[in-house]
Amino acid sequence: MQADSHSPAPSSSSKAKQLLATPVESVRGVAGKRAHLLHRLNIRTASDLLFNFPRDYQDLSDEREIANLDEGELLSVRGTVAEVAISNRGFGKNRFSILLADETGHLRATWFNQPFMAKRFAKGQHLLLTAKPKLRGMMWEMSHPQVTWLAEEEVADEPRKLLPVYSLTEGISQYHMRRMVETVVEEFGNVPEEVFPESLLAKYHLLPLTQALHDIHHPDDQESLDHARRRFVFQELFILQLALSIRRGQQRELHAPELPAVAKIDARIRRLLPFELTKSQDQAIREVAADMALDRPMNRLLQGDVGSGKTIVALYALLVAVAHGYQAALMAPTEILTRQHAKTLANLLDASRVRFDVLAGGMAKRERDQLLENIATGEIDVVLGTHAIIQEDVRFKNLGLVVVDEQHKFGVRQRAALRQEEHSPHYLVMTATPIPRTLTMTLFGDLDISTLHELPSGRQPVNTYLIEPDKQATWWQFVRDRLREGRQAYVVAPLVDESETIAAPSVAQAFEQLTNGELEAFRTGLLHGRMSSAEKQQTMAEFHSGEIQVLVSTSVIEVGVDVANASVMTVAGAERFGLAQLHQFRGRVGRGNHPGYCGVLIGEGSERGRERLEAFASSTDGFKLAELDFELRGPGDLFGTQQHGLPPLRIADLQRDRELLEEARREAQLLVAADPGLKHENHAKLRSQMLIRYGKALNLSDVG
Repeated sequence: MQADSHSPAPSSSSKAKQLLATPVESVRGVAGKRAHLLHRLNIRTASDLLFNFPRDYQDLSDEREIANLDEGELLSVRGTVAEVAISNRGFGKNRFSILLADETGHLRATWFNQPFMAKRFAKGQHLLLTAKPKLRGMMWEMSHPQVTWLAEEEVADEPRKLLPVYSLTEGISQYHMRRMVETVVEEFGNVPEEVFPESLLAKYHLLPLTQALHDIHHPDDQESLDHARRRFVFQELFILQLALSIRRGQQRELHAPELPAVAKIDARIRRLLPFELTKSQDQAIREVAADMALDRPMNRLLQGDVGSGKTIVALYALLVAVAHGYQAALMAPTEILTRQHAKTLANLLDASRVRFDVLAGGMAKRERDQLLENIATGEIDVVLGTHAIIQEDVRFKNLGLVVVDEQHKFGVRQRAALRQEEHSPHYLVMTATPIPRTLTMTLFGDLDISTLHELPSGRQPVNTYLIEPDKQATWWQFVRDRLREGRQAYVVAPLVDESETIAAPSVAQAFEQLTNGELEAFRTGLLHGRMSSAEKQQTMAEFHSGEIQVLVSTSVIEVGVDVANASVMTVAGAERFGLAQLHQFRGRVGRGNHPGYCGVLIGEGSERGRERLEAFASSTDGFKLAELDFELRGPGDLFGTQQHGLPPLRIADLQRDRELLEEARREAQLLVAADPGLKHENHAKLRSQMLIRYGKALNLSDVG
């Protein structure tokens, strides 16, 4: 079919898009079977394969022949397997070894107590081994070397200094993945269009896109790899910061009710509080009140250490909304936390006419229908609930404020689910896990931030101890002494049931052992996430009343559980928890008039694990521990980035790339300030990339 001679010629940009959208099975060297396997890795187009960056690199900068090896240096050798042997050494111990040969001699590679390795080697295989060799007699040896299996075609390849290592799926070898990537770089590497203007490339010393693409896959040396990686890290973080900056701008354009905390409302609320506010609480309240007085939605994150009094700040905001005739909603991740908030409100609003209720997931239909009607007609001022609040059948008459507790448990889209047609409510989101600055610029970059730095007076110190195995009997005696004094205790374990694959204690195991052993004289209850809503509610009620003296639980008590009489916390399997999570557990005790005690039972963990626990025991500063947790575990483990709703970062590392993040954020904010909708033609490619990557996650599809 002939093209219409009057139709406009396709632009170079559209041609590039068409070429990059080439199905991966049409790329030279990718057969049908391999294409199917690549689909498992979510690689479906030439572009996907081109931007499938290596997950690591093998340093082969010093590859030697066997005859030219030196002791004590990290070296690589390539050769052919001449012999495979395994020998038993008694008592279940064995040694597996191979003999590697090149033109200059032989080298023995050895693995101890890894008999499964025998299945991976055979005579005639071509290998690349990397380790520190030792000369034993007349034979060079490598112990537990890093192994790269070479295809026949790779044996005579020119040695590289850095060998890319890609993520694989069963059926694709590193060799074939490298070959497919080499082909796609050769055929399509010059197709992608540069998204950055020359001025920005020069300002931040960034490689042009096509050179960076070549060097990320085929670096000549560490320096060229660093430059290529810097280019793509900056680009990824810059696109994210553009999206967050534009989202902030869009939020300012929305209309929200003006809810000023005038002197009369402020005085009325403060009269309900049975204690003096801290300076941090007063400052946070001023910031919240200033936001709520505006005609655009507040979008503020309130963070503070365990027990710093965030709930009181949230209560102030709720009551300001109600004072103006608007409804408010408080959304929490668990029903336990929701009911704890309801209990707090009941105590503080005893003399108030504020009407509130809990919307829970397991309610009877008749009860739920009646509550939904009361919400829709405005009979309820404050609604507390879990995800149940954002169901489609929940309709508010006049919603003015949404408070989201434990913000990191909810995604951006979930947070925005309670928008009203005529206006947007104000949003206050809270977290009891202090957030490292790096994450406030990424996961929470669309929010203004208030921080509570101090604890209210009267909070008791919590003493933390690491309990070695030979000291556990003494610890349990200490727990029994506190229980006999009338106090209560928690025992936390990471698993519900025992696992054959995870070496960690379970609450089922702990409950059975304690009720038949160390704590058999005391009333013990069990709490975990698999229990029904009614069972959890009943258990918590019995613990609150003192009927249960010891609560054996999983991490469901991490936040929101506030029992003033509980003074002792025991954590088993602590190596399975992050520092921030351990700090949350510790925050469940010392909340009343009695000092708190936290005992961490030491297992057979790694040396690094012990260092983490020692750091935890030596500090009660949640901000310091959060930063350390971020350093050790990364953002995914700490804040559940997948739950947050943002796509995962492909190449940037928030721990390693903090300086680049600062630069990208600063530049993105300058660009959005100069061109709020990225409508200038020079920014069209950036705008397109931003919408593809973050448009759905951040509700940016209506930009421009």
